[in-house]
Order: sequence, then C-alpha cells, then structure tokens
Amino acid sequence: MKEHNTRRQFLRTAAVGAASAALMPQLSWAAHSAVKPSSKNPNLVFIFADQWRAQATGYAGNTDVKTPHLDKLAQESINFTNAVSGCPVCSPYRASLLTGQYWLTHGIFYNDKPLDPDATTIGKVYGKAGYETGYIGKWHIDGHGRTSFIPRERRQGFKFWKVLECTHNYNKSLYYGDTDIKRYWDGYDAIAQTREAQKYVRKHAGKSPFALFMSWGPPHAPYQTAPDKYRKIFPDPDSVALHPNVPNSLKKKARKELAGYYAHIAALDDCIADILDTLRECRIEDNTILVFTSDHGDMLYSHNQTKKQKPWEESVRVPFLLRYPRAHGGTGREIDMPINTPDIMPTLLGLSGISIPESVEGKDFSGVIKGIQPPDNDAALIMCPVPFHQWGYQRGGREYRGVRTRRYTYVRDINGPWLLYDNQMDPYQQRNLCNVPEYAQLRQELEKMLSQKLKETNDKFLPGPEYMAMWNYQWDGNDGPKKPARK
Repeated sequence: MKEHNTRRQFLRTAAVGAASAALMPQLSWAAHSAVKPSSKNPNLVFIFADQWRAQATGYAGNTDVKTPHLDKLAQESINFTNAVSGCPVCSPYRASLLTGQYWLTHGIFYNDKPLDPDATTIGKVYGKAGYETGYIGKWHIDGHGRTSFIPRERRQGFKFWKVLECTHNYNKSLYYGDTDIKRYWDGYDAIAQTREAQKYVRKHAGKSPFALFMSWGPPHAPYQTAPDKYRKIFPDPDSVALHPNVPNSLKKKARKELAGYYAHIAALDDCIADILDTLRECRIEDNTILVFTSDHGDMLYSHNQTKKQKPWEESVRVPFLLRYPRAHGGTGREIDMPINTPDIMPTLLGLSGISIPESVEGKDFSGVIKGIQPPDNDAALIMCPVPFHQWGYQRGGREYRGVRTRRYTYVRDINGPWLLYDNQMDPYQQRNLCNVPEYAQLRQELEKMLSQKLKETNDKFLPGPEYMAMWNYQWDGNDGPKKPARK
C-alpha cells in the first residue's frame, strides 16, 4: 500500500502546486461552491443501467427490443452514437463516472475494490456548489462487502441515500438508508427505485437545484427475472434475431437469454417514462439535464463470449442520451464523436456552470452539446489493465489497450497488435484486419493514436500482476495468472 499512498500524495501535491501557479484569477471548484446557486442552475437526473449494450434500443435500429419511451427521448436528446465504456466492467466504470479520471489514476480497475473516500467526486462537487445530492440503487465502489452498510464518510458526497453495494436479486433486493438497518425494495427493485426517484424529484423541484443519480441492476443477468408482464412480451425466443457473430452452437441459448434481457429492458423503458412524466408534471424538464446510459454492454455470446471486459462492440459501446432543452433546444441530434466514461463528469459540470476540479482527466464536451464547439474528439481509449472473474487469465482473459474512433477499433494486447476492425463496413466485427497487408498503414496510424493516448494518461501498459502489486490488491479466487507476469 506504500506505493499506492505515495502516488495519491504526489497527485494531491501536484494539484496544489498547479493551482498556486495559475496566473489568471479564477475560482477553484471549492471556492466556486460558496456561490449560492440561482434558479438558472439546471437540475441533473442521471440514470444508468447495468450491462445495457448500445445495440439494444429501438432507436439504434433493433426491431425486437421494445423501447418506445427511449425512442421518443432520443428524438429530443443529444445521442452520442459512439459512447464508450473505456474499461467496460462495473466498479471501474463507476469510479471514473464519479471522479472523471482514468482507471490507473483512481486505481479501480478490478471489481470490489474501494474508491478513496477522500477522492474529489461529482457528488461532492455538486454538493459544494449548493445542490441537493442523492443516490439510489447500485453503488459497487465501496469494497467492503457487497451487502455491507456504507457509512456517510464513504458515500462520496451524496446526501440522500438508498443504496446497496451490489445485488442482482432484483425481486428481493436489499438496500440501506442512513442507518445500518437492512431494508428491501418492494417487488422488482428497478420499479421501486424509480418510484423513490419520482418522490425525490417532486420534493426538490423548484426549491433548490438537485443532482440525482439512479443506478439500476437490470438488464444484467439473471436474465429470466423481469416481472411476468414484461416476460410475456417475448414468449417465443426463437423469433429473436441474433447478431451474425454468435456461433451456431450457441444460438438457442443466446436467444433464450436475449429474450429475458429484452424483458428487463422493456420494464426499464416504462420506468424511463415515469421519470419523464414526473419532470413534466413538476414543470422542470426544460431546466433539467437528463442522462440515460449504461456502465458497459453485454456480449451475449457474440464472438463466443459472455458478459463484459472485452474490447468488442457489444461490451464497450453503450447508449448515451442527454436531454437539456435550455442548452440544445427542443429537438435532438446525433453526435458521432467518441465520448468516454471520464468525460461524463466534466461535461455535466460544464453544462451546470460549475468549475471543473483540476483532478479531472476527462474532457468537457458541454460546448459540443450547446453547438458552440465542433465535435473534434478523435478517439476513446479502451482498456483492460487486469482481466478478472468471468474473464480471468484461466478463462482466456488478457490485458489490452486500444482506441475506438468514429469508424475503427484498434487493440493491442501485452504481446502486440491484436484486433483491427472497420466498424462501418463490418459492424459485427467479423473480419480482423490486424494482419491484412492493405491495412498496415491504417494500423500504424491507429497505433500512433493509441501511443499518444497512453502517453497522455501516463500508462506504461504493464502486465496486470504489476498493477495488482502496485495497489496492494489481492486476487479473488482463481483470477491470478499461473506465472507472476506474462511477457
């Protein structure tokens, strides 16, 4: 833990030095927070599901899934069509969402590890800016046990709190409030959590600006546990279309699980409608930033793979809708510029008129949303510093770094170039171009882009065990490699 703490101390010292050296007079985020927010400050309702891939919406062209409310919302929203979960797994996404940092900076690159309680996080920043803050649902960055009570000092600035670290038992779902007393959501937890969010919005609407985060557990597996009402929408799994990259031997199983996955999604789509109705009822929809997204996708047997962590589209690409009529008007538009997880915090703060902390590494794209900045981001960095659990070394997992541009995915593992896809010509990534001579120049260009990204993020691309040792992390179960490191 010595190197871990030394690195944190260095980062904090560097941040203080940079602030002291600034020549232009400006408010730090802490000083800015002393300013009382006005009625012009927007509210924020940030809704994210667990394991909802970008391809599983009607507005993305999927004719099997039932998402009429999201489809309508997409018409009114900024739709980032190339939104990426750069480290596509639960805890790493959540830590970057809260800090605006990359994974090797905040250190959460492996599930069930604790985020530094002293981190500068989005809940703290909004709170210091005079906002009411709330969090409902799944947390998964406390690292003290999935069913343990989380005390206030580890809640990263969120005041209202109805949370559990992690569960996927959606019909007997535990949570805690302010006291160490176990409580259970009534029925299917996403619906009950949505009701709680509606109550929160009604309580705070028009009184003070608020920032509410709601984290659903579905459509993450188990796939067959949505309410019967929604499962009946998909009575015949054999009619569900599959991606052509699903092997023939797995198609029957994939269709069954996909039907259940879509049932969860149909339930969540109705929950979205309830939130939209409440914002409208409270007459705050024009001055509320509403975000719908997901922490990562789900392979669902594409490329003979399941779950997440992998570099393929089904794992890394997520839906991302942002509606804020005061910033972009009443109609929506698509933006094909890649946006990554660390970019979410600075973009939301930029839209809210709040100074962005110096600790943040992501980019502020609020100007792109407002139409006053060109969508000029070249690529999103994707990575797996340490493969674990369902994709541990013993199950074929590997470390990788890559870039996802508007058109291409390029990835290398610890041994060298691994994957290159033209996502425009080959949307299901069925032809790896990495060793095709005609694409050698393109590969070199993408390699330069990746190298620059790694330089910017101070990423030396070390073997996974070295990062585990650096942060004094213990391996879970059989996750560790057979040898200390892979060369």
